[in-house]
Amino acid sequence: MGSFFSGIMLGLSLIVAIGAQNVWVLSQCMSGANRLVIALVCIFCDALLIIVGVFSANEIKLLMPSLIPWLTYAGVGVLLYIAFGSAMRAIRGNSGLKLQKSKAKNWQLTALAAFAICLLNPHVYLDTVVLLGSLGALQPSPALFAVGACVASLFWFGSLAAFAPKLKVLLSSPTRWRIFDSLMAIILIFMALQLWTMA
Repeated sequence: MGSFFSGIMLGLSLIVAIGAQNVWVLSQCMSGANRLVIALVCIFCDALLIIVGVFSANEIKLLMPSLIPWLTYAGVGVLLYIAFGSAMRAIRGNSGLKLQKSKAKNWQLTALAAFAICLLNPHVYLDTVVLLGSLGALQPSPALFAVGACVASLFWFGSLAAFAPKLKVLLSSPTRWRIFDSLMAIILIFMALQLWTMA
């Protein structure tokens, strides 16, 4: 079960780390724009890319073993880069979430926008296919790792859809975002060290 919990921990640390995609998702969900549709699209895209990443990386490992260490080092670099960004936001304390009221949209347009945000963002591929894929290939059970990472996505986006109104109040505070970013930086550095030791 260690692979499963590693998948959950790393999946959550990457999903929750705030980038362009998640800022959009958070702002849309908290302003009430078809929250369930956005959550389902994000969960589907994450699960698809995680599964492709983990199992394609495993095949690459069998065919080209020399490539996996380089993917692993790239993953360490990505983790440290995201951790640095989170730490800098925590130090500056100027990253409170700013929301605007969302006009009512039909769910099809919302779904298309969510697919575009999920699939046209290069960081999504770095996080899911490259980083989670390379780490998952190193696990004793890549399948359990992939399931854990998918569960993390389900938990995160499901929570956003369910608790968006309360999160809107909670996360609008720059002070709370500083705490949030600090925790993300610590988790990401820890996972980068773990990944480095497995290379």
